[in-house]
Amino acid sequence: MEASVWLIAPISALLSILVGAYLYYYVNKQSSGTKRMQEISTAIREGANAFLRREYTILAIFVLVVATLIGIFLPSPVWLSENPLRNLSLSLAYLFGAFCSALAGFFGMDVATRANAKAANAAREGLNRAFPIGFRGGAVMGLSVVGFSLLGISIVYGITGDPEIVLGFSFGASALALFAKAGGGIYTKTADISADLVGKVELGIPEDDPRNPAVIADNVGDNVGDVAGMGADLADSYIASIVAVMILGQALGRVEIPLVFAGLGIIASLIGVATVRVGKKGNPGKALNRGTYITCILLAVFTYLASIYLDIDIRIWGAMLVGLAAGIIIGITSDYFTSIDRAPAKKTAEVSKSGAALNIITGFSYGLYSVFPPLVGIGIASAIAYFLCNSIGEGYAVFGVGMAAMGMLSIVGMIVAGDAYGPIVDNAKGVAEQAGLGEEVIAVTDKLDAAGNTAKAITKGFAIGAAGLTVLALLAAYREIAQKVLGKTIGFNLMDPLVLLGAFIGIAIPPVFSAMVMLGVGKNANRMIEEIRRQFREIPGLKEGKEGVKPDYARCVDIATIGALKELLPASTLAIVVTLLVGFIGGIEALGGYLAGSIFSGLLFALLMANAGGLWDNAKKYIEAGALGGEGSEAHKAAVIGDTVGDPFKDTAGPSLNTLITVMSLVASLFAVLIAQYNLLSLLGL
Repeated sequence: MEASVWLIAPISALLSILVGAYLYYYVNKQSSGTKRMQEISTAIREGANAFLRREYTILAIFVLVVATLIGIFLPSPVWLSENPLRNLSLSLAYLFGAFCSALAGFFGMDVATRANAKAANAAREGLNRAFPIGFRGGAVMGLSVVGFSLLGISIVYGITGDPEIVLGFSFGASALALFAKAGGGIYTKTADISADLVGKVELGIPEDDPRNPAVIADNVGDNVGDVAGMGADLADSYIASIVAVMILGQALGRVEIPLVFAGLGIIASLIGVATVRVGKKGNPGKALNRGTYITCILLAVFTYLASIYLDIDIRIWGAMLVGLAAGIIIGITSDYFTSIDRAPAKKTAEVSKSGAALNIITGFSYGLYSVFPPLVGIGIASAIAYFLCNSIGEGYAVFGVGMAAMGMLSIVGMIVAGDAYGPIVDNAKGVAEQAGLGEEVIAVTDKLDAAGNTAKAITKGFAIGAAGLTVLALLAAYREIAQKVLGKTIGFNLMDPLVLLGAFIGIAIPPVFSAMVMLGVGKNANRMIEEIRRQFREIPGLKEGKEGVKPDYARCVDIATIGALKELLPASTLAIVVTLLVGFIGGIEALGGYLAGSIFSGLLFALLMANAGGLWDNAKKYIEAGALGGEGSEAHKAAVIGDTVGDPFKDTAGPSLNTLITVMSLVASLFAVLIAQYNLLSLLGL
């Protein structure tokens, strides 16, 4: 393979950023509609920007402290290092990774908060006018994520030529993603739960009623959680999968393959984004799915031709294809267990006639069912990729597993575009209702929103599956780095008491993290509920909707912002601290068991919570569409409670676990050299 062929990565990344900039310009020049619509959109944007500013200010301090520690201690203490420049390079790469992740999140969220009123205004002229604005707004996020991520990797690799320095870039992006996803998740569900419990359950007013003091905070939450948060989450897995395969490929002379395939994935995504179209009476869901399938087919074709031209063993391409197929299958199974049209959601809605308890039991049970197909899919994909590449030669088996993860994540530009479309059109519906645009316009935004909900559910399943394969590749990369340091073969045998101890601790971390962030949502929501009740009680004419009477939206935005930032830090730092403690006390083997345990329980909890939460949400929407007595019925009240339970499942804890297990794996790989030399047990001679 020619040494310069990897340059397709930065070239395609720059192209992605340029196309994203053009789509940003396209969305921005559309009309935002009436003065009232512009006021609502501006309030949402200001709230989202205020949250990001505060979050990034706090995270900047964290990032600078960690960067300083990395510069002093990694890859080895600076006073013992033969090459102190490597310490500086790793520290700068970490800072650059955090910066690129933040930049992608900012651009994506900025366009999303501008596109909502523009899509709502275009809905007055029909679905085919509104859909392109919503989708192209989402595409800005998707193309920014892959563009900045791959460009960042290319710059660091181009300067250093060392995949282990690129690992620092990945850790920077992942650490920021964990805070963004957890913080955004706490924010969005604080507002959503509070608005629903007081508005829908206590007062019986519609979801986006302008009388509700939490309605703007709820709309802001859609953006900080589902746009900035989910974008950072998938960027994290995308970068980590490329870096893991680069490290595994280093000993094989195959470092450039992941960069080439990632570059081709961006080109396939750009074409896929361009093909997403919908007619006046078309189906937005089918248009989104068509774009995804076209992207997958193009990726398969492009990478096959590249494999032939560059003389890459066709079995490596086969491993990538296995991952791509697994991603599609996991997305389809997520759709089955969460979609409003499928049996699980309808049956959960049906039992809601008998109360909230049966709604919760049924939804949770289907959530448990839902973990089986994707977990088996991840296992089968890993096994096929492993054995397919094992026959190439030593070291290629785990390289094949890494390529399967890359296959799933190479189309992430298209996937994030579809995911970010969801909150844009959800906000568009809210703007239409609050601005009083009439039932016909709201019906159009409802149709757009239904497709967005399905896209979001599929994306969550895809993101969890991709994270599963990525962390398996990162576990192999951690083992590769440790073996290089110790100069011997390492295995994580469960009969080894240290490995077993680490595994049990690792299994416990995802549920503990989930408990901490969901309790954070509960505490914060309790504060906001009291504030909403106070405003309805103390502001004359608010409950009756008298003209000129407005709630204090800013107060609820402030409660959500302060509470989310307060609650995210303990949970996020806990995972990093425990990972280091296990490593520096138990050593390499204990940490390997710890990572394996966290991967298994993390995937289980992530799938369960994402799918159960999505199911409860769509069971409620099924009733709101007119089934089983419709809005205001006893079944609807029960379903709202079920949906409220599911909110922190699907939008706070569940999606954050993908990033959590990735961050833990990256921390282990970064500190592997120090842990091998300075762990307590080895220092004691045990």
